[in-house]
Amino acid sequence: MGVPEEPRKPEEQRLGPVLRRREQIQPGTTDQRLLDTEGDSEWVHTDPWRVMRIQSEFVEGFGALAELPSAISVFGSARTKPDSPEYEAGVRLGRALVEAGFAVITGGGPGAMEAANKGAREAKGVSVGLGIELPFEQGLNPHVDIGVNFRYFFVRKTMFVKYAQGFVVLPGGLGTLDELFEALTLVQTRKVTRFPIVLFGTEYWKGLVDWLRDSVVAGGKASEHDLLLFHVTDDVDEAVTLVTKEVGR
Repeated sequence: MGVPEEPRKPEEQRLGPVLRRREQIQPGTTDQRLLDTEGDSEWVHTDPWRVMRIQSEFVEGFGALAELPSAISVFGSARTKPDSPEYEAGVRLGRALVEAGFAVITGGGPGAMEAANKGAREAKGVSVGLGIELPFEQGLNPHVDIGVNFRYFFVRKTMFVKYAQGFVVLPGGLGTLDELFEALTLVQTRKVTRFPIVLFGTEYWKGLVDWLRDSVVAGGKASEHDLLLFHVTDDVDEAVTLVTKEVGR
């Protein structure tokens, strides 16, 4: 029996949709690498494997939230103190949104998020928390009835928008600003339609609104019309009326 001939290195290699040529050709086949029990476990930290984790997060989120009633996402600081007026406003807002027929979605954390979830739960509505894996987070607050924890911010932010008919933004920090400006950009570029955005707390948001008008719009970086993409109020009932009116309820 003769010695098997040494296989020639191919000129090109097709791995599913990926084409490799010359020095980029990998030894073996995909099945061979899958079935080989030897080797280290570094592959679980590669980008292709992360794609599977990202996909699984979307699937879990879609599955958990697909049957939600109409909902409003409420954003705000995790550092809001339970004995503060902002916390009390969050509780009243969560309660009022449920009474208007909405579920309440928050980031699931403490502070303003907890307040809105608490109000929703007290009103016997659907209280949702979308958490994020962070080194200093304490987990979902006790007022969340449906909770999903995410590894990736961009997956979580997709859920905030996909399953909500509008945003109410309480005073908050960098995370709150990130969520606010993503929502504004989606509305401005018409990636979403009929999506009301309400900033709660005129004194807190005054500096930002002034900067948008006097620097961003005045400098030609946005249009005057973009200032109409959001409303500012100090009144819980007005905030609920604004989101209810704009979503046609």
